Amino acid sequence: QLQLVESGGGLVRSGESLKLSCVGSGSSFEHYAIGWFRQAPGKEREGVSCINVGGDATIYADSVKGRFTISRDKAKNTVYLEMDEISPEDTAVYYCAADLHYYCQGYVPEDYAHWGQGTQVTVSS
Repeated sequence: QLQLVESGGGLVRSGESLKLSCVGSGSSFEHYAIGWFRQAPGKEREGVSCINVGGDATIYADSVKGRFTISRDKAKNTVYLEMDEISPEDTAVYYCAADLHYYCQGYVPEDYAHWGQGTQVTVSS
């Protein structure tokens, strides 16, 4: 059973940067595409970004394109989400999730078999 643990969330000011980590353990993390999702209070969960198994193909939601960067370190079983030019609209609980497809299929939550517990990101203006 794959387990995912997010970290790196916190309270930051608008315009600052934050880097989230998603560490996988307990199964073959390297065989999963990894996505980042977020859920703000009173809103539905939305997909933010995803990186394929090979680490060479990524997708981003329009709302974060050009500001967020996803990457993966295979040796550390870790996927990162670097968040630059962060704004109050980015305030949410951020989750990473694992999909057994080689390439990212999009942001349908049902496609992701494993989820982390989430990390809170709060951006003050």
